[in-house]
Amino acid sequence: MRKDIVLHPAQIEILKTLLFNPEARFSELNCLNLSNDHFTFHIKSLLEGGLIIKEKSRYFLTIIGKEFAGRLDVDSNQAMLEKQAKISVAVAGIREIKGQKQYLVQKRLKQPYFGCHGFITGKIKWGEVVEQAAKREFMEEAGLTGKFFLNGIKHKMDYDINRKLLEDKYFFVFKVEDTRGDLIENPAGGENFWLPKKEVLALPNLFHAVDEIINITSKDRFVFSESKYTVSGY
Repeated sequence: MRKDIVLHPAQIEILKTLLFNPEARFSELNCLNLSNDHFTFHIKSLLEGGLIIKEKSRYFLTIIGKEFAGRLDVDSNQAMLEKQAKISVAVAGIREIKGQKQYLVQKRLKQPYFGCHGFITGKIKWGEVVEQAAKREFMEEAGLTGKFFLNGIKHKMDYDINRKLLEDKYFFVFKVEDTRGDLIENPAGGENFWLPKKEVLALPNLFHAVDEIINITSKDRFVFSESKYTVSGY
């Protein structure tokens, strides 16, 4: 079942009831006191969607149903899923040329934030450990590998000028040293190049928190940081 599916309030109530009860009868699920025909329609929809099962006149959440119902906003009167922050990695490749430290920067050539500069980032996939995600993104986006070090977590919240929250993300921040491989200069949706720190920070349309990520990768201790930003160009 899709994450963006819209359920009828009666179906939401059925899932909420089963969320707090291991099983229930037909009559116990009909919290809105609908007619039997009407309520049967909603029960059938959830059965066909694979969210619930029926065994010996009792109804249970399926494994899929438990995961789905667990994301419901149970404190709201609206039939909706709770919005949650996205979990991602931010990967800062580092090399040294003639004694000068350089960082691998990516210009973003896709929406949102088309034309902004920052580090390679990407969502952590379902069932993927964070270092695996960092290595996968670095290889897919840059064609490189190396020695990966987890340096911290950056919680970044982006707002528009009207204080509407646009994005809420947690980044597991990695630095990569002793990089190896042939750099992909123009991956799909981006452009990669190496620059020293001073030139990185002077780039136009620089993502907020790039300087903080550089600072995190320079520490010899694990760092947690969170900030709210007002952004443009989203």
